[in-house]
Amino acid sequence: MVRAKSWSRQKGDRLSPTTRVIPVAVATIVSLGFLSGCATPPSGKPVTAYEGARLIVGDGRVIENATLVVEGDKIAQVGRAADVRVPADATRVSVAGKTVMPMLIDTHVHLSSGREALVRDLQRRAYYGVSAAQSLGTDGYELLGMRGETIPGTARFRSAGRGITMQEPGRTTVPYWVGTPAEGRKAVDELAAHKVDIVKIWVDTRDGKYKKVTPEIYGAIIDEAHKRGLRVTAHIFDLEDAKGLIRAGIDALAHGVRDRDIDDELVAMFKQRPNLVLTPNLPPRGVKVDLGWLQPSLSADELARLEAANTDRSVAQAFYGIQARNLAKLNAAGVRITLGTDGNTPWGPHDEMQDMVIAGMTPMQVIVAATRNSAEFLRLADAGTLQAGKSADFIVLDANPLEDITNTRRISAVILRGSAVR
Repeated sequence: MVRAKSWSRQKGDRLSPTTRVIPVAVATIVSLGFLSGCATPPSGKPVTAYEGARLIVGDGRVIENATLVVEGDKIAQVGRAADVRVPADATRVSVAGKTVMPMLIDTHVHLSSGREALVRDLQRRAYYGVSAAQSLGTDGYELLGMRGETIPGTARFRSAGRGITMQEPGRTTVPYWVGTPAEGRKAVDELAAHKVDIVKIWVDTRDGKYKKVTPEIYGAIIDEAHKRGLRVTAHIFDLEDAKGLIRAGIDALAHGVRDRDIDDELVAMFKQRPNLVLTPNLPPRGVKVDLGWLQPSLSADELARLEAANTDRSVAQAFYGIQARNLAKLNAAGVRITLGTDGNTPWGPHDEMQDMVIAGMTPMQVIVAATRNSAEFLRLADAGTLQAGKSADFIVLDANPLEDITNTRRISAVILRGSAVR
């Protein structure tokens, strides 16, 4: 077992500082052939064929006894073993009995602000099977150039740059603090000049502490962003704000509704906007859980501290229940759902996926949300599904996540852009 260093999450995140264990033993990687070298054909790009696994494509399909051929950093072929012609000079790796699926994509995180720390964040995400992460609204502009860099062993970086909110004394001053529609438009102008990937706005009083961005202001922000070819995603809490934002043309909700159960009107509004995206960001479930899987990587004191906080909490259960029911209702209505975790915990997607299944989604629906849907939301045309021509980003699992979504944690190896993540 490999021990991963502990990382804390921001306010509202699911886990306290801890460590995360995933079975990525070097011996396993060697046995699969990932360290044995790859054949290099005349093209100069190494070719490796992964054979015999159950392959989850990422779009709802499953291929049994599949062969996936990687040439360089791209997928060259994928399909049933009988339908794929493996080049004679390819390195052949048996993954029989295992499951291969696309790497995960996290559409809502808040990453570190310095280059060295940001690289470390992205390395940690790759280690846990995350190929891309989008930081929403707490980034300065100085690191946006890293979005165009290909750094070995790191997840891709996308960013909303500086988000937009009302004045929030005592909180971070990285986001734009606006008070009028004109100030909102000016903020969007600057975001567009820095070519951010999306615009992030907060529409929330923070438990009554601050004034909320008004419909007039967020309407101006959305209008200006759309004029400049930018999409807008919103942090929300209340049902009525969700409705107001949808009426104003919002492109995505970075959280589900949290103050109450949603009504039929909101469901109808989503149905009228089939491209509207929901990123649930579910809260802690408020139940005592088995932390035994952490024991190999924690000291006795660290595990004891976690266990001390590992209790049933009725208030948290009720809060999760609201959002779980809302997610189930919107999922049943066919709403487009993506994966997001908030905060800065690299293994968070695995917890979020379990929470989404417990809320009522099927494991396959959750995997599609975390792979294809999230890639499309981030406009990563070469990611999210295991298909010819796409980036060779996939996870080799020791067990089938379609039977138990927590099997996404049983990672045997991570292949990012054709290379093993160690």
